[in-house]
Amino acid sequence: MAEVEPKQKKASGRQCCICNQRRAVLKRPKTLEQICRECFYAVFEDEIHRVIVDNQLFKPGERIAIGASGGKDSTVLAYVLSELNRRHKYGLDLFLLSVDEGITGYRDDSLETVKRNEIQYGLPLKVVSYKDLYGWTMDEIVKMIGLKNNCTFCGVFRRQALDRGAALLKVDKLVTGHNADDIAETVLLNILRGDIARLSRCTSITTGEDGPIPRCKPFKYTYEKEIVMYAYFKRLDYFSTECIYSPNAYRGFAREFIKDLERIRPRAILDIIKSGEDFRISTSTKMPEQGTCERCGYISSQKWCKACVLLEGLNRGLPKLGIGRSRGLNGHKKDIEQINQMNNIQSKPCGSLDF
Repeated sequence: MAEVEPKQKKASGRQCCICNQRRAVLKRPKTLEQICRECFYAVFEDEIHRVIVDNQLFKPGERIAIGASGGKDSTVLAYVLSELNRRHKYGLDLFLLSVDEGITGYRDDSLETVKRNEIQYGLPLKVVSYKDLYGWTMDEIVKMIGLKNNCTFCGVFRRQALDRGAALLKVDKLVTGHNADDIAETVLLNILRGDIARLSRCTSITTGEDGPIPRCKPFKYTYEKEIVMYAYFKRLDYFSTECIYSPNAYRGFAREFIKDLERIRPRAILDIIKSGEDFRISTSTKMPEQGTCERCGYISSQKWCKACVLLEGLNRGLPKLGIGRSRGLNGHKKDIEQINQMNNIQSKPCGSLDF
């Protein structure tokens, strides 16, 4: 009678390639390493710490505002920065800064998440609103302008609102949750629209150093997928719904292209950022000179800043003035004359693509 072979033991799964002790539970999108949850936390946090230290983003005693939207990026940034500040004794005073654009069913819900984060992380929260700053909500703007160009208004107003909120908090720097995917998208977008000025600075980890409040991006080399994984495994409280007005945004096309590249070659995201860093602008290229807006005093390369131009168009009942449109406004001669007058003072369109 043939001898029955003993059943082989069922494979227990791959071991973590870092500690070689615990079972791997995920594959890192950036490196494709199979690692355990504890090692993932460690390498994720250590990479961000190294970016902060190597680039000297902060100095002890500085007041730092964290741009908080309630989404995954800003929530993970607030959590990790507060942890690293405590663990490595950065000596920073951290604050949460949120902008209420006035989008019913989206921003009102996400702000509730930020208010919970305020309690969870013990960080003071400051909220500034479009309505208070500009007299308009995004719902009101979309009702007038439609869905085609609304992201231009929101991006310009949000950037200025963050700066004004940071000034109210009297902080030394503002940090945002822009990740590696965001920066790679911006490099491509600036190439597509031939924006030399922004292409020359969009990969900088710190911008606005010559302005009132510099901005830092500690997640510059951090993949969006890893941020999502970190938030999921840590069970962080964040808001995951997409803005109801953003599906038509131009950036979405670049985002899909980046995702396709990442599926083929995960390192493509870092390669695009590296390419952006290595671009050199010809010395003969005329760059815009920075000044201040004659109307509100905000940073501008023209007589009026972009926010004031857009706001003027809204208040006149001609919202397309600020977008540089010269046709399609009912064919009124007076409208065309006002557009031409506005184009003489407006700054270069920046939309929601500028960091």
